[in-house]
Amino acid sequence: MFKKVVKASLAIGFTLGLAACGGNSDEAGTTSTSSASVGERVDYEIVGIDPGAGIMKATASAIEEYGLDDWTVVEGSGAAMTAALKKAYDKKEPIIITGWTPHWKFSAFDLKYLEDPKGVYGGEENIHTIARNGLKDDLPGVYTLLDQFNWTADDMGNVMVDINEGTKPEEAAAKWIEENPDKVAEWTEGVEEGNGEEVKLAYVAWDSEIASTNIVAKVLTDLGYKVKMSQVEAGPMWTGVADGSVDAHVAGWLPVTHADYVEKYDGQFEDLGSNLEGTKIGLVVPTYMDIDSIEDLKE
Repeated sequence: MFKKVVKASLAIGFTLGLAACGGNSDEAGTTSTSSASVGERVDYEIVGIDPGAGIMKATASAIEEYGLDDWTVVEGSGAAMTAALKKAYDKKEPIIITGWTPHWKFSAFDLKYLEDPKGVYGGEENIHTIARNGLKDDLPGVYTLLDQFNWTADDMGNVMVDINEGTKPEEAAAKWIEENPDKVAEWTEGVEEGNGEEVKLAYVAWDSEIASTNIVAKVLTDLGYKVKMSQVEAGPMWTGVADGSVDAHVAGWLPVTHADYVEKYDGQFEDLGSNLEGTKIGLVVPTYMDIDSIEDLKE
């Protein structure tokens, strides 16, 4: 079937999926007496993120697999999506968004995942560190640090919350590093220090990747390397590593979200393994929402 995607110019701008926020015209947090379906209350729209994101492809598949023929996905950005969620959540108005964890919104809002009985969004994913071929020979210290970089969703969440509350990403990274010397010592064990060599890191503008990339950049800078970070979409991020114009990224969501890029650039990069485990893909709703499964969106 034809999968509809609507482009939206929303100026406001670790699991993937849809997040739904529903409300009613009566008392906030209670079940509406209206007979309107969830779809009718949100005009059958899902607020998405950037069109190149794997979650958008997964959401299009969900629309098809679950027979959500009347639904559309609105393209935007991660920032626009969370802004729309906050606006609706504060007023207890209905909204459905794409969402993922790790993400600060799960600390800011009371959310839950919708059941995905067809398994469209897959199981847990891991975030991988991806390096260009030849990095180990050219910059062995950088390679070793990237290979040893590993943290938890709670670690990442602490950095994301600080950034969301207004701290600059580089300052939030520096704070976390200062507060976690033992973990940083594990990453830097045996790492050859730099002498001003340039290191190019790419990342997508997701809160999770902003946090992790700034952490890695700060550690490398402290080791004596000159780090250049480039914010791009997922496609250029993977292309840059494949063609050697980017040294690495720590934002490879596998096995589902970035599967197309892994297949496209097979043999043109080195996968250093996961740096964060246990992300999840699925649909998410506030706990006050009276739906529990993606199947409920058909009603």
